[in-house]
Amino acid sequence: MKFGEAFTEYLHGELDKFLENCGHVDYKTLKKVLNTCRSCNTLRHSCSSDSSECQCHSCPLCDQKFFSELMKEASQIAGCFSSRVRHLLHLHVATGMQRYVLSLRHCFKDDQKARVLEGWMLIEYALMNAIAIRKILKKYDKIHGSVKGRKFESKLQAEHVELLQSPWLIELGAFYLNSNGSDDGGFKEASSNFSCDFNVNPPVMTLMLPHLIKLELDLTCAVCLVRSYFQYTAKKMKIWILYAFSYAYLIMLSQDTVFNPYALSCGHLFCKSCACSSASVFLLEGLRAASPESKCPICREVGVYTRAVHMLELDMLLKRRCKDYWKERLTEERADMLTQSKLYWGTHARNAIGY
Repeated sequence: MKFGEAFTEYLHGELDKFLENCGHVDYKTLKKVLNTCRSCNTLRHSCSSDSSECQCHSCPLCDQKFFSELMKEASQIAGCFSSRVRHLLHLHVATGMQRYVLSLRHCFKDDQKARVLEGWMLIEYALMNAIAIRKILKKYDKIHGSVKGRKFESKLQAEHVELLQSPWLIELGAFYLNSNGSDDGGFKEASSNFSCDFNVNPPVMTLMLPHLIKLELDLTCAVCLVRSYFQYTAKKMKIWILYAFSYAYLIMLSQDTVFNPYALSCGHLFCKSCACSSASVFLLEGLRAASPESKCPICREVGVYTRAVHMLELDMLLKRRCKDYWKERLTEERADMLTQSKLYWGTHARNAIGY
């Protein structure tokens, strides 16, 4: 079965009700735009008769309808996916009075299976639309003999609407792994598609998605990694000079796993303390206090802190899998919080009394 038929069947199958309020790639219409464009058809015949590579890099008629519509659809899909996952996981990691109410509700209605099913449907929803986008962009490049479709994929990543790079996929994977101890068979079956190894270098979460797609997501905090590197080299300066170009030495450097992780809107993962340090804000202020001009330490994109996602499920997974490491990092963060709080309130007090 061709992908177009499989995608249509997916949209009108058992998930029809689930997808009622969710956007999706209008694959059939976009494909029709490419197939019925006279310029594209003329170009296709000229390219088939000429062995040399086609020099056309765009088609005004296609571009007018194609890329703007595809960007709009991709943005709607990414927004729907993130909001649905956020709501689903919020019920799982609720605290305080809300957690009590949900526990009371659980006594009368077991909705674990519903959460498992919804989580898996969300993963399949993201995956099918991501494949549809890649297929249609590949077709555009094939028809036009260009790389404009490939460049548009980079634009989707820059606009943070690339579904398979969403931090919410990590959160869903952590959700299933955290629920692995449940007696519910649905959880065990679904969680078998996810694995997480904090002992490898670097630590990774592996997602085995439908259609034999495998994703390996790095769980390293880049700021911690750089800090560990300089701490290590400061202590072992003589050894570092002797083995500066030795690969065997380089692999000895520890790569720190994220603790109390936040995903910036650019998609990069950091510990909360590292993100606050990079944004030049105090821990007690949080990332929402960051300046709009603050940049991501990796990609240098501005304005990525205010919409950062707190990865609660991933932090819960780390707490369960690496208890000693989690406790050690928690002690360090609390010590930093105390030191910064004294400095913060001391500065405000001095400003208030005028000296």
